[in-house]
Amino acid sequence: METPPDVVSQSDIWFEDGNIILIAGGVAFKVHRGQLERHSEIFRDLFSLPQPVDQPTYQGFPTVELYDTPSDITFLLRALYDGLYFYKPYANDWQAIEAVLRLSSKYFIEHLRHRCLSRLAVDWPLTLDKWEARERDAVDEKGKYSPRELAPHPILVISLAREIDHLAFVLPSAFYDLSRYGPKKIVSGASAPIPLTFDSPNSSPTCSPTLPTPDSPTFGSSNDPVHLSHQDAINVLAGREQGQRFMISFIEKSLVDPPISLRCMNQEFQSQACRAAFYFIMLNILRSINGIAFGRDADPLFTLNQTEDMLDRTDYADATDPKVLCSLNICAACKADFRIVIRTARQDVWKSIPSWFGLPGYGELRKHMEDR
Repeated sequence: METPPDVVSQSDIWFEDGNIILIAGGVAFKVHRGQLERHSEIFRDLFSLPQPVDQPTYQGFPTVELYDTPSDITFLLRALYDGLYFYKPYANDWQAIEAVLRLSSKYFIEHLRHRCLSRLAVDWPLTLDKWEARERDAVDEKGKYSPRELAPHPILVISLAREIDHLAFVLPSAFYDLSRYGPKKIVSGASAPIPLTFDSPNSSPTCSPTLPTPDSPTFGSSNDPVHLSHQDAINVLAGREQGQRFMISFIEKSLVDPPISLRCMNQEFQSQACRAAFYFIMLNILRSINGIAFGRDADPLFTLNQTEDMLDRTDYADATDPKVLCSLNICAACKADFRIVIRTARQDVWKSIPSWFGLPGYGELRKHMEDR
């Protein structure tokens, strides 16, 4: 059988010395059987089976039909032949990561799967220290917070994690990241990456995958928005509420009637200066001035970090002369004790995230991943 009817175009992944042709979604890829066998158990087992006498061929070469999108196959083959490199976190890497992780899991290509998982562990870390390092990297020199330049939209990550079991370790940080969006944005979904398109059958013999235009035919999936499942949408909104409840509890316990340090240096004045400073901090948290300015008003970890930053700021207006800048009039002992309270609260937030978002059993998974 020459020229199977479902071949509509040839990819630019077309080696003249190749000896087998993969066909996915009507797009043909001429590659090397040995390269596939070397890296994939599935292909190795497939090629070890006796082939039928009437096996379809294309241009005289045996063919294998794959039920994957040509876009995904393109990214997988590029990774197999050219390598998969991530020099620094970059959100636009997501399309390649998603495709390669999906197919390397399906075809048991372990080194590519491990590379993708390692990269996702940077974007969606397991520890609080690494999460805060990620957050610092998302702030540019002008103070602009742009997480979507470094990591993809969390809905895309959650969707893939629901598809691939061993990706579950990203869920807590992805859910937390998503919960910081407003409810309308959470339920509106996320734009999927624009799929690669391939030239029409009447074009040149080999074609390079390109971004689609309104007039060009697209072979593969559409760019429809990706939405959370109904249950995941409920979980992320419930977790968002739990985070806000945590901050209410923190304010009530630590700021409404703050525990003055036993070593307070202002005790002779009944610690009035320290109490006034704690009251000022509470007002700023309640106003969410910093959170709203940065678009992070539903972010307990950020709020707690900002609370600690208030202790060292020196740009507050003096009550008697607004033109004079000063620091909070809080003693060193009360400041040191309150830092411990804040840092303990941040650890409590991080440990609570799985339960907030309905991710039971995550504690054991986190321990397993941290031990690797």
